[in-house]
Amino acid sequence: MDCAGIPIIRAAVDAQRAAGTRADDDRPTLGVIAFEGWNDAGEAATDALELLRETWGVRQIAEIDDEQYYDFQFTRPQVRRVGGESRIDWPRTRIYSGTLPEADCDVVMVSGMEPSFKWRAFSALLEEYLSGADAIILLGALLADVPHSRPLPVSVTSEDAALRHELDLERSSYEGPTGVLGVLENQLGLAGIPVVSAWVAVPNYVAQSPSPKAQLALLGRMEELTGITIPYGDLHEDAQAWETGVDELAQHDAEIADYVARLEQMRDATDLPEASGEAIAQEFERFLRRRPPGDKGSPSS
Repeated sequence: MDCAGIPIIRAAVDAQRAAGTRADDDRPTLGVIAFEGWNDAGEAATDALELLRETWGVRQIAEIDDEQYYDFQFTRPQVRRVGGESRIDWPRTRIYSGTLPEADCDVVMVSGMEPSFKWRAFSALLEEYLSGADAIILLGALLADVPHSRPLPVSVTSEDAALRHELDLERSSYEGPTGVLGVLENQLGLAGIPVVSAWVAVPNYVAQSPSPKAQLALLGRMEELTGITIPYGDLHEDAQAWETGVDELAQHDAEIADYVARLEQMRDATDLPEASGEAIAQEFERFLRRRPPGDKGSPSS
């Protein structure tokens, strides 16, 4: 696939060329960012990024571990044993770089612990590593009143008008407390870098990690934004096992069972985006892309 086939890259590059700020031979770059902490319910966002990092084979090129950004009483360093020796693993942010496997495009990825201090300075530092990106996807996860037994919704928004038009996105109407992702979105937007935010809702009664069903939902939207098929490995099976486990938990706790039933009723009473003809078609297309070569069976086979 040529970079022109990646929807989020195409939208950003077309806008730059229309504005006369881009040469035709510039190699496009996609950025993907996720942070542990407030932005990462069930660690769904960072787990999703980790799967992408391993799948795409990117390599670490830098890290930020300056203690001016972290409160070690809140984000404590970890003791590790390596070859029988004790080692302190300090909180840090890692920057990775590589090439998208299905397209002639570069990718830069950022993953780490949300900093405790100096967010503006931290964001300015990250901006230096991301200055060459044509578009950036921020991955987040939040706790919400959603049932585990239904598709977990993913909100995808952008402040960039060109991306909203090309990708049929909405502008976020959220007002309130934010995490470092919100600060980064603002900082990068002011620097002229188009940003898309993708947030998955994680059931608030099963907030512990891992959350494979939420991770799967985020990666599904990543496929739509990039047009690149993501090999999920055992993630589908993990998500099914997770849902079955929560079902069993609810069966043994009447309060949780009643709460889940009420959430299901509220969800089923609304018009679900996941039930639309377009969404069903997109899901079927993803299914077909993952079928083994020569498999001509039906989806139910």
